[in-house]
Amino acid sequence: MSVKPLIELTADGSHTLFVSGMDEHYHSVNGAIQESTHVFINAGMHCCKKDNIDILEIGFGTGLNAFLTLQEIKSTHKSVRYTGLELYPLPISIIEKLNYADRYPDEDKQLYNKLHQAEWGKEVPILPDFTLTKIECNLTGFDLSSLGHPVDLIYYDAFAPDKQPEMWSQKIFDSLYNITSQGGILVTYCAKGIVRRMMQQSGYRVERLPGPPGKREMLRATK
Repeated sequence: MSVKPLIELTADGSHTLFVSGMDEHYHSVNGAIQESTHVFINAGMHCCKKDNIDILEIGFGTGLNAFLTLQEIKSTHKSVRYTGLELYPLPISIIEKLNYADRYPDEDKQLYNKLHQAEWGKEVPILPDFTLTKIECNLTGFDLSSLGHPVDLIYYDAFAPDKQPEMWSQKIFDSLYNITSQGGILVTYCAKGIVRRMMQQSGYRVERLPGPPGKREMLRATK
Protein backbone atom coordinates (compact mmCIF):
# COMPACT_ATOMS: atom_id res chain seq x y z
CA MET A 1 0.00 0.00 0.00
CA SER A 2 1.85 3.05 -1.23
CA VAL A 3 0.04 5.67 0.87
CA LYS A 4 -0.38 5.34 4.62
CA PRO A 5 -4.06 5.05 5.59
CA LEU A 6 -5.62 7.83 7.63
CA ILE A 7 -7.03 7.24 11.12
CA GLU A 8 -10.69 8.20 11.49
CA LEU A 9 -13.18 8.00 14.36
CA THR A 10 -16.31 5.86 13.87
CA ALA A 11 -19.76 6.26 15.44
CA ASP A 12 -19.04 4.00 18.44
CA GLY A 13 -15.90 5.95 19.32
CA SER A 14 -13.44 3.40 17.95
CA HIS A 15 -11.00 4.04 15.15
CA THR A 16 -10.95 2.86 11.57
CA LEU A 17 -8.48 3.48 8.77
CA PHE A 18 -9.29 5.16 5.47
CA VAL A 19 -7.35 4.25 2.32
CA SER A 20 -7.72 7.24 0.00
CA GLY A 21 -6.37 5.41 -3.06
CA MET A 22 -9.16 2.85 -2.78
CA ASP A 23 -11.75 5.21 -1.30
CA GLU A 24 -12.32 2.50 1.30
CA HIS A 25 -12.41 2.10 5.09
CA TYR A 26 -11.03 -0.86 7.03
CA HIS A 27 -14.20 -0.98 9.15
CA SER A 28 -17.72 0.38 9.20
CA VAL A 29 -17.94 4.11 9.89
CA ASN A 30 -21.03 3.22 11.97
CA GLY A 31 -18.73 1.60 14.54
CA ALA A 32 -15.56 -0.45 14.06
CA ILE A 33 -15.67 -2.45 17.30
CA GLN A 34 -19.44 -2.76 17.00
CA GLU A 35 -19.17 -4.22 13.49
CA SER A 36 -16.35 -6.65 14.30
CA THR A 37 -18.14 -7.90 17.42
CA HIS A 38 -21.41 -8.41 15.54
CA VAL A 39 -19.98 -10.15 12.47
CA PHE A 40 -17.00 -12.13 13.70
CA ILE A 41 -17.57 -12.72 17.41
CA ASN A 42 -21.35 -12.98 17.80
CA ALA A 43 -22.15 -14.59 14.43
CA GLY A 44 -18.89 -16.53 14.21
CA MET A 45 -17.01 -17.47 17.35
CA HIS A 46 -20.10 -17.82 19.54
CA CYS A 47 -21.45 -20.40 17.08
CA CYS A 48 -18.30 -22.53 17.09
CA LYS A 49 -18.86 -25.24 19.68
CA LYS A 50 -15.35 -26.71 19.76
CA ASP A 51 -13.08 -26.21 22.76
CA ASN A 52 -9.96 -26.03 20.60
CA ILE A 53 -10.60 -23.70 17.68
CA ASP A 54 -8.47 -23.11 14.60
CA ILE A 55 -9.28 -19.63 13.27
CA LEU A 56 -8.18 -18.21 9.92
CA GLU A 57 -8.56 -14.51 9.28
CA ILE A 58 -8.38 -13.15 5.75
CA GLY A 59 -7.23 -9.58 6.24
CA PHE A 60 -5.43 -9.28 9.61
CA GLY A 61 -5.31 -5.51 9.21
CA THR A 62 -5.44 -3.61 12.49
CA GLY A 63 -5.62 -6.79 14.58
CA LEU A 64 -9.04 -5.78 15.90
CA ASN A 65 -10.71 -9.14 15.19
CA ALA A 66 -7.81 -11.02 16.78
CA PHE A 67 -7.93 -8.75 19.83
CA LEU A 68 -11.69 -9.21 20.30
CA THR A 69 -11.27 -12.98 19.93
CA LEU A 70 -8.54 -12.91 22.55
CA GLN A 71 -10.88 -11.08 24.93
CA GLU A 72 -13.59 -13.70 24.37
CA ILE A 73 -11.48 -16.71 25.27
CA LYS A 74 -10.18 -15.15 28.49
CA SER A 75 -13.53 -15.93 30.13
CA THR A 76 -13.92 -19.42 28.65
CA HIS A 77 -12.09 -22.74 28.70
CA LYS A 78 -11.49 -22.59 24.97
CA SER A 79 -8.13 -22.41 23.26
CA VAL A 80 -7.43 -20.79 19.90
CA ARG A 81 -4.82 -21.23 17.22
CA TYR A 82 -5.17 -18.05 15.18
CA THR A 83 -3.74 -17.50 11.71
CA GLY A 84 -3.95 -14.10 10.05
CA LEU A 85 -3.17 -13.48 6.38
CA GLU A 86 -2.29 -9.94 5.38
CA LEU A 87 -0.88 -8.45 2.18
CA TYR A 88 -0.29 -4.97 3.64
CA PRO A 89 1.08 -5.13 7.23
CA LEU A 90 0.51 -1.81 8.95
CA PRO A 91 3.45 0.20 10.32
CA ILE A 92 3.78 0.31 14.08
CA SER A 93 3.47 4.12 13.91
CA ILE A 94 -0.19 3.66 12.95
CA ILE A 95 -0.88 0.72 15.28
CA GLU A 96 0.30 2.73 18.30
CA LYS A 97 -2.31 5.41 17.60
CA LEU A 98 -5.34 3.11 17.34
CA ASN A 99 -7.68 3.22 20.35
CA TYR A 100 -9.16 -0.32 20.36
CA ALA A 101 -7.57 -1.25 23.68
CA ASP A 102 -8.19 2.09 25.40
CA ARG A 103 -11.42 0.90 27.04
CA TYR A 104 -9.62 -2.12 28.55
CA PRO A 105 -7.18 -2.45 31.48
CA ASP A 106 -3.47 -1.91 30.90
CA GLU A 107 -2.79 -5.65 30.73
CA ASP A 108 -5.12 -5.90 27.74
CA LYS A 109 -3.40 -2.97 26.05
CA GLN A 110 -0.19 -4.92 26.41
CA LEU A 111 -1.85 -7.94 24.79
CA TYR A 112 -2.96 -5.82 21.85
CA ASN A 113 0.60 -4.60 21.42
CA LYS A 114 1.84 -8.17 21.70
CA LEU A 115 -0.35 -9.19 18.75
CA HIS A 116 1.47 -6.65 16.60
CA GLN A 117 4.92 -7.28 18.03
CA ALA A 118 4.64 -11.00 17.19
CA GLU A 119 7.13 -11.99 14.50
CA TRP A 120 5.65 -12.64 11.07
CA GLY A 121 5.77 -16.21 9.79
CA LYS A 122 6.10 -17.84 13.20
CA GLU A 123 3.59 -19.29 15.67
CA VAL A 124 3.79 -17.06 18.73
CA PRO A 125 2.06 -17.71 22.08
CA ILE A 126 0.14 -14.59 23.15
CA LEU A 127 -1.53 -16.35 26.09
CA PRO A 128 -1.23 -20.03 27.14
CA ASP A 129 -4.49 -20.72 25.29
CA PHE A 130 -4.00 -18.36 22.33
CA THR A 131 -1.30 -18.62 19.68
CA LEU A 132 -0.91 -16.34 16.68
CA THR A 133 0.69 -16.88 13.29
CA LYS A 134 0.77 -13.87 10.98
CA ILE A 135 1.56 -14.55 7.33
CA GLU A 136 2.38 -11.77 4.89
CA CYS A 137 0.99 -12.94 1.57
CA ASN A 138 -1.36 -12.31 -1.31
CA LEU A 139 -4.29 -14.70 -0.87
CA THR A 140 -4.77 -14.99 -4.63
CA GLY A 141 -1.40 -16.74 -4.90
CA PHE A 142 -1.25 -18.44 -1.51
CA ASP A 143 -1.70 -22.20 -1.13
CA LEU A 144 -4.14 -22.49 1.78
CA SER A 145 -3.41 -26.20 2.10
CA SER A 146 0.10 -25.22 3.21
CA LEU A 147 -1.39 -24.27 6.58
CA GLY A 148 -1.30 -28.02 7.25
CA HIS A 149 -4.50 -28.27 9.27
CA PRO A 150 -8.27 -27.83 8.89
CA VAL A 151 -9.83 -24.54 9.94
CA ASP A 152 -12.90 -24.36 12.21
CA LEU A 153 -13.72 -20.68 11.79
CA ILE A 154 -12.90 -18.25 9.00
CA TYR A 155 -13.13 -14.49 9.40
CA TYR A 156 -13.41 -13.22 5.82
CA ASP A 157 -12.53 -9.55 6.22
CA ALA A 158 -11.04 -8.53 2.88
CA PHE A 159 -11.85 -5.17 1.34
CA ALA A 160 -15.24 -5.01 -0.39
CA PRO A 161 -15.75 -6.82 -3.73
CA ASP A 162 -16.07 -3.58 -5.69
CA LYS A 163 -12.75 -2.37 -4.26
CA GLN A 164 -10.78 -5.63 -4.34
CA PRO A 165 -12.66 -8.00 -6.70
CA GLU A 166 -9.78 -10.46 -6.99
CA MET A 167 -10.33 -11.40 -3.33
CA TRP A 168 -13.88 -12.60 -4.01
CA SER A 169 -13.46 -15.38 -6.56
CA GLN A 170 -14.82 -18.90 -6.96
CA LYS A 171 -11.28 -20.27 -6.76
CA ILE A 172 -10.72 -18.67 -3.35
CA PHE A 173 -13.99 -19.92 -1.87
CA ASP A 174 -13.33 -23.41 -3.26
CA SER A 175 -9.92 -23.39 -1.54
CA LEU A 176 -11.44 -22.15 1.72
CA TYR A 177 -14.11 -24.83 1.61
CA ASN A 178 -11.45 -27.51 1.14
CA ILE A 179 -9.62 -26.52 4.33
CA THR A 180 -12.77 -25.94 6.42
CA SER A 181 -13.41 -28.66 9.00
CA GLN A 182 -16.74 -30.49 8.99
CA GLY A 183 -19.20 -28.16 10.69
CA GLY A 184 -16.75 -25.29 10.29
CA ILE A 185 -18.00 -21.73 9.76
CA LEU A 186 -17.10 -18.79 7.52
CA VAL A 187 -18.45 -15.35 8.37
CA THR A 188 -18.21 -12.10 6.42
CA TYR A 189 -19.76 -8.66 6.53
CA CYS A 190 -20.45 -8.93 2.79
CA ALA A 191 -23.96 -10.00 1.73
CA LYS A 192 -23.77 -9.63 -2.06
CA GLY A 193 -25.74 -12.24 -3.99
CA ILE A 194 -22.78 -13.14 -6.19
CA VAL A 195 -20.67 -13.88 -3.10
CA ARG A 196 -23.42 -16.00 -1.56
CA ARG A 197 -23.75 -18.00 -4.78
CA MET A 198 -20.00 -18.62 -4.97
CA MET A 199 -20.02 -19.93 -1.41
CA GLN A 200 -22.94 -22.21 -2.23
CA GLN A 201 -21.20 -23.49 -5.35
CA SER A 202 -18.18 -24.36 -3.21
CA GLY A 203 -20.42 -26.54 -1.05
CA TYR A 204 -21.21 -24.30 1.92
CA ARG A 205 -24.69 -23.92 3.36
CA VAL A 206 -25.18 -20.17 3.46
CA GLU A 207 -27.40 -18.02 5.70
CA ARG A 208 -28.27 -14.38 5.42
CA LEU A 209 -28.17 -12.83 8.89
CA PRO A 210 -29.01 -9.33 10.12
CA GLY A 211 -26.01 -7.10 9.63
CA PRO A 212 -24.40 -4.66 12.07
CA PRO A 213 -25.72 -1.09 12.33
CA GLY A 214 -25.62 0.56 8.93
CA LYS A 215 -25.74 -2.73 7.04
CA ARG A 216 -28.91 -4.74 6.39
CA GLU A 217 -27.40 -8.21 6.06
CA MET A 218 -24.23 -10.31 6.44
CA LEU A 219 -23.40 -13.91 5.47
CA ARG A 220 -22.58 -17.02 7.47
CA ALA A 221 -21.51 -20.17 5.62
CA THR A 222 -21.25 -23.63 7.20
CA LYS A 223 -19.67 -26.81 5.84
